[in-house]
Amino acid sequence: MILFGKPYKVEDPAEKLLKMENFVERLYPGRWKELRPVSRQELKATTVIGMRIDEGSAKVRSGGPVDDEPDYKLPIWAGVFPIRQVLGRPVDDGRLARGTGKPPRVRL
Repeated sequence: MILFGKPYKVEDPAEKLLKMENFVERLYPGRWKELRPVSRQELKATTVIGMRIDEGSAKVRSGGPVDDEPDYKLPIWAGVFPIRQVLGRPVDDGRLARGTGKPPRVRL
């Protein structure tokens, strides 16, 4: 995927905090409310880049390779490398406050 637009540095602290929350929530819905609030110093020390997307392009298809018929006579390998992500068991920090349990969403 290719995106075209002009990036900008997010300067407004409220906008920066909102973009950080939106990012976390896209990856781990509900997690932001479980985290401690971001401190002023952390917010100041974090750079957030935004971009208004003017145009985007993606090439998406499924299935194996499709070559030109004459190419199949050549001794050149063609194929697919399947990629899988596997979620492992959660590992506690090791320094959690005594009695801190895993939230339901991180229990496997």
